[in-house]
Amino acid sequence: MKYVALLTIVDPELNQQVRPAHLAYISDLYRQGKVVMAGPFVDGKGGMVMYECDSEEEASQLAQADPVVAAGARTLELHAWHQLELPVE
Repeated sequence: MKYVALLTIVDPELNQQVRPAHLAYISDLYRQGKVVMAGPFVDGKGGMVMYECDSEEEASQLAQADPVVAAGARTLELHAWHQLELPVE
C-alpha cells in the first residue's frame, strides 16, 4: 500500500540545517524500495514523500524517523493512498 507524507516547513532555518540528512534518508529508503517518489512543493513551503509499506504503522515509523520531522523542522501529515486507474470510464 502507498502512503503519502505531506511535510510542511515550520522552521525554515532548522529545515536548511537538516535537509542534507533528510535527502540522504529518503534516498536510502528509495534504494530499499520503501520510497516511491519524493519532492518539494514549488511554493517552497514543504514537500511530499510517497512510501510503499506493508502497514500504516510501518509508514508512520519511517515518516516520523525522517530527520526533518524528528528535528521539528517540518510537520507530518500521513495518508494512505490508492492510485486510480485512468482513464475512468
